Amino acid sequence: MTSAATDDAAVLRSVLDEWKAGVDAHEPERVAAGFTEDAVFQGLHPYTVGRPGVAAYYASQPLGMTAQYEILETRRLADDVVFGYQKVVFAFTDRASITVNLSLLVKRVGDTWSIAHYQVSLLP
Repeated sequence: MTSAATDDAAVLRSVLDEWKAGVDAHEPERVAAGFTEDAVFQGLHPYTVGRPGVAAYYASQPLGMTAQYEILETRRLADDVVFGYQKVVFAFTDRASITVNLSLLVKRVGDTWSIAHYQVSLLP
């Protein structure tokens, strides 16, 4: 892995680790805080724009749901924009886990990296 790719993965890990911590703790507002104000969010329900929609989506998820991610690809699209492609396994207390593909665009605003675009697709 090149130094640039390592740096990009570090950016993604910092954002995803905070996202994961909020998901695992079932703290929807904490999850939403990791997104830009105008983030486009596509979970497994119809898309939404902005933090309130992100918070509502995660508030509707079952207690005990956790996320494990693996970064598969990164691309630096601009100095302040990183693309990430991840595999995520969502585990539940009362049913089988689901595995999804997650595409992210993270954007630096000041000193903070935030999710500007989030799109999940189920694996076939």
